[in-house]
Amino acid sequence: MAGKRIGYVRVSTVDQNTERQLDGMVLDKVYTDKVSGKNTERPQLQALLDYVRDGDTVVVHSMDRLARNLDDLRKLVFGLTSKGVVVEFVKEHLTFTGDDSPMANLMLSIMGAVAQFERELIKERQREGIAVAKQKGVYTGRKPALTEQQAAELRRRAEQGEPKAKLAREYQISRATLYSYLQDAQ
Repeated sequence: MAGKRIGYVRVSTVDQNTERQLDGMVLDKVYTDKVSGKNTERPQLQALLDYVRDGDTVVVHSMDRLARNLDDLRKLVFGLTSKGVVVEFVKEHLTFTGDDSPMANLMLSIMGAVAQFERELIKERQREGIAVAKQKGVYTGRKPALTEQQAAELRRRAEQGEPKAKLAREYQISRATLYSYLQDAQ
């Protein structure tokens, strides 16, 4: 029995369009994350890793969609192939099976290094842009996730003992942001 073809899609922000990445591909299941690829702590990536079995194929648009860090990319690809899962990168026309040639492994390392370099350049430009904006007095920081009224209600409900994970989901904020709001009240 042939394994399943499972797609993985990642965009960095919620408003980015995911449809172009695996458009037209025949897949049994697709996992989509709308978060940064800076690390592997992504809910849908973790779900995919738990789901795949020997004989399955994971299809990803490009290497930088799977990971923006060379170490993470290599660990993910080698971890999957060691379980008997094939990893296919559409844009690069590369497929990894675990029985890969030295050239395929070199391409994985080179392309992964390029993805990591791109991410570092983006972060550097962002830091430079923020520094210039601060000098001009126009940088006010990130827009607050909650209004003052929402933040007050969040604090009140947390003080009453409501589970923090439930509150974070309800307000659509991360647990770190929730704790930041709770700490600001102290």
